[in-house]
This record gives sequence, structure tokens and C-alpha cells, in this order.
Amino acid sequence: MLDFKLENDKERAYFEQDFSDVNELLHRIRTSLVDGSSLSISGLDLPVNYDRSETLVYITLFQCGQKFIRYGSKRADLETTINRNIEMLRKNKRFSDFSVTDENSCRIMIEWVIDRKKALSKNLNSERFDNGRFEIGINGLELRKDGISYYYMPTDAITLSHMGLRAVLQTLVKKTPIGKLTNSISERLNILAASNDYEYYLFRSRAFVSYKNDCIPLYRGNVRYKEFSYDVLFNQVIKSVDWILENMYDDGRFLYYYDCCDDTYKDHEHPTRPEHNLYYNDLRHCGGIIALIRAYELTSDEKYIKAAKKALDWSISISKEHDTKLGKAYYAFYNRKAKLGGTGVLLVAMMQYRNFTGDKSYDEYIKGYTRHILSRVYDNGEILGYYIHPQYNNGEPLINMTDEERKETFSFYYPGEALLGLALFANNFYDDEKLVKEVRKIAKKALDWIVDERPHIYADLFTALPSDAWLMQAIEEWSKDKSFQKDNYINFVFTDAAAMVEKTYKKDDSPYIDYEGGYYYNYGDHYFPDGARSEGLVAAYYLAKFLGRENLADKLLNACKKAAMCQFHLFNDKINNYSHKNSLKSANSIRFKATRQWVRVDSIQHVSCFFARLYKAEK
Repeated sequence: MLDFKLENDKERAYFEQDFSDVNELLHRIRTSLVDGSSLSISGLDLPVNYDRSETLVYITLFQCGQKFIRYGSKRADLETTINRNIEMLRKNKRFSDFSVTDENSCRIMIEWVIDRKKALSKNLNSERFDNGRFEIGINGLELRKDGISYYYMPTDAITLSHMGLRAVLQTLVKKTPIGKLTNSISERLNILAASNDYEYYLFRSRAFVSYKNDCIPLYRGNVRYKEFSYDVLFNQVIKSVDWILENMYDDGRFLYYYDCCDDTYKDHEHPTRPEHNLYYNDLRHCGGIIALIRAYELTSDEKYIKAAKKALDWSISISKEHDTKLGKAYYAFYNRKAKLGGTGVLLVAMMQYRNFTGDKSYDEYIKGYTRHILSRVYDNGEILGYYIHPQYNNGEPLINMTDEERKETFSFYYPGEALLGLALFANNFYDDEKLVKEVRKIAKKALDWIVDERPHIYADLFTALPSDAWLMQAIEEWSKDKSFQKDNYINFVFTDAAAMVEKTYKKDDSPYIDYEGGYYYNYGDHYFPDGARSEGLVAAYYLAKFLGRENLADKLLNACKKAAMCQFHLFNDKINNYSHKNSLKSANSIRFKATRQWVRVDSIQHVSCFFARLYKAEK
């Protein structure tokens, strides 16, 4: 591991400065935008080392309902540059669409280039902490040819909802003469890669955005969270789950997907679906239910339980019945598929609803879903991934599957989801002892297979960074039964948790001060602020606590806090969602990634459920 403490401490110290003069500059910019007067920077001590040849300055206007407008330039000095930007913004044909006089409506960002250095195109990468590193949201990129420069600013990663270097190059090359040669993105990039006519420059920037009467210094285009806080944790749980609830449809479904950048609902994985029939996912729907129940657990507010019941009723509406050796069974059927995970997470949601409310009105469905899952456990203990799949057996139930079909339809995550549902049933459903006994018997066989055999049979599905958080949660729940406190089960949880902790960026082993608590597969990867994995990590904490392993529990709790602090940055609030086309809509949602502005019901669910469990850890 490399040590970046010296440079990181300098970066942290920068953000501890008094930026009141930058705030005053933004006020003066607003005044000049309104009345056209010439701006003066006299009397201001600004943190800018202006160099005419390098210090490009951008001013951007943001407002809810409008696509942002911006202008950038380099002139003889900073004051002249800013006045040029103001002049050109006022000439923009859309300038009148912005209520510049209203600081609560129109937000102003100023951004200037720092640390510009020449780079070789062949050395550009996002995998190594070296001189060719391009870090999305931190670095900008300049292409220069024949005295003309084309810029991608660091904050473009936020405003354009980008994630990697390829998106940056696609955006830049479109601005160059190459963009006129072909409409093919890949052809443009190939032409650029083969050309020796362009110089490449990496740079960073400093950016500040107005917020009401104040200014916010931005890091990676975002606000900074410098420490873990239970207050922040609780606030983000409740507000994000409220967002799920407020965006619930009358039929019990949730808003599945929201693109904050474009204010649209069409998800990136199903871009061709028509507006009247957008993609929906029954498994992630159940995750939304679990998030509602977690919020109820923290607040006792009945609105969450009422919404959860409504959402459960939708899941029942897509359930189908079939007979098994154990009796009548039910399974979730949606998008022409009956997925093990769809029924498994539905059972989790329904059992959690029952546990927190005492409502037994769904008991027949609970037993039916349980029987279905048991019926899908193969002789060797493998839990089959699908009961119905349109590409197999003409879309009919998969009863007698070949070994090849089993492998082709195997899901890495579905068994853990199903086993968590079975564990909640076995530990909390006291009204059918015979079925509970059967669950325990079959679950042991399934757990033995998944812990001991799956790593050999499906070795290609395992990654350096563990990902089966559902199974970690399942084993935590099963361990409440002494007969399930087997070393191989418990070791699975703690081994995966240890790997997660190892594959987590620490305070100064990366050159970016927001990486701490983010996961990686390989050291040097762009970080993953990952709520789904963290649900497994916090489950490992609770398991260690339950088993009396206090030292391990303390270590895991600290790791959870670091992971949570990293994930705080995914929360969209009224301060950091300045670039969103509909900032009123996006406020209180939780994104997938650090710079990409996509929200999905499970991006909220995983983070909020991790936060909810962590919130109760020391209560």
C-alpha cells in the first residue's frame, strides 16, 4: 500500500479555510449577472494562484427545471476573466430563464483549474495511483490541437452523470474536429487514439457553489462528510425511506428508477422500454418493503407499515400457486420469470412485517412461499435459481433439470436471500411446528452445500471482494439457533467480513480524501461506496456480538462506521443536488455511485437498511 498522508493532510487543510471571501465573490458575480455592472475583486483574498496560460475559470448557473448554462475563459487576469464569463452568460439565449436575482432558486458555481500537467495518452488510466491516473470527479482533461483546447472539467462528472474515463473521452472527442468526421462513438475514439495531433493535459480544479446566502466548497463536486455521525445516519435513513414512500404508486409499487441528471424514469439497463411500460423488478420491490419496515423499527411511525402492507399486497397479486410434496406453495411470478430470489426476498419482507406488527393475516402465503423454496432445494443441497424461465422448457416449470441447465440458471445471490427468508420463518413462526422442522432439516443441507461445495462448483463467480451479503445475513439469523452455530457457517461470515475490511480504503492509502471506507476489488480501483455489501458487514458485527467475540465485534463496528461515512456522500440533499434538473424531486434519494446520478429503489434500500441496522448497534 502507498501512503498519501502528507498530500492528503494538505488537501484536508485546504477545506478548513475560511471561504467568506469566495462567498463574497459569488455575491458580486450574482450582482453583475443581474445588472451587467463590471465586477471588482478588490479587497478579496481569494485562494487562486492565477496563471493566464493555465487557469481556466468557469461560471455555471443552475436552477430547478432548467438545463444548466456555463461559460469558461482565460484572460489577462482573474478579474477580467470573471467579467468575460459574466458577459457571455448574460448573452446566452437561455439566460432569461434563470431567476438570477433569487439566491434560493438560481445557484452559481465558480470553478478554476489547478495543477495542470502534460500527460501521455497511453498512460491515462483509472486503475493505478500514478502520474497517468485520471480520477473521475477529481481530475479534468484537456485536449489541445493547433492552439485550441477542449476541456472536460472535474465537475462535469457530476453535471453530466459520468463514471469513467471512456465517458470523458467520448465527451471530449465530440467537441474536437473528429466529432464531425463520424457519428460513431467507437470510431471517434479510435481516430483519437491513432492521432498524434493532440496534446493531453491532466488537471484538477477548485469549485464552489452558492447555497442561499452561503457558499459550499466542493470535493468531487460534492459536499464533504469528515466524520461518522449517528445523527447523519438516522437522518439519511428516514429521509431516504420517506423518498421511497412519497414516490409510491397507487397499486403498491415503488418508483423503480430515477435519473437525477435528466429527470427521467427510464433505467439504463432497459432503455428501449416504452414510457407507459417501464421496467419493474419484483425482487427489488421487496427490498423497498424491507426499507419501510426498517424505518418503522426506528420510528414506530405507522405510515411505514401501512405502505409496507400495500406493497406486500402487490407482491401477493403477482403470486402463483402450485402443489409440492409439503403442500400448497406460492411463488412470485413477474416478467415471465419465477426467480428464487423473488420469492426469497418476499418471504424476508413478509416475515419482518409479521415480526414487527404481529399481523398474521399473511400466514398462508408465508407458509406457501416457504414450501416453494423448500421444493427448490436439489438432492445435493443446491437451491435452484429459477422455477420458471422463458428461455428454458418453453417457459414451463423447471422440474427435472439437467446439470447444464442448473448451472446456466444458477444465481450467486438468490440462495442467500432464500435462506434468510427460511431462517426468519424457522426462528419466528411458531404456528406450524411440522413445517418449521422440515425447514430446519432442509436448510442445513442447503447451507452445507452453499458454504462447502459452491466455492468449488462455481469458483468463477467468486471475486476478491466478497459480495454475498444476503448469505451473511442468513447465517447471522440462523445462528440464533444453537444447532446452526457450525464452524463452517460462522467462518464463512467472518472470513468474508475480514476480506471486506481488507479490501477497504483506509484514511491515507489513496490520494483521495473521500475514499476512506470505500471498497475495492484491486488496490487502485475507483472506490465502491457499497450499501449492499455493508449489510453483510453489519450482519457480521451482530453475529460477533451475539457470539460474545467482543474484540472482533469492535473491529467490525469500526469498519461499518467507516463504510457508512463513505456512503454518506451518496445522499442527495438540497445542498449537493445543485446540478439536478429537478432538484425538488431528487432531494433525499440515494445514488448508486459517487458521480453518476442514477437512483434505483435498491440503491436506497441497501444503504438505508445498512444504516438502520448500524444505528441500533450501540443503542
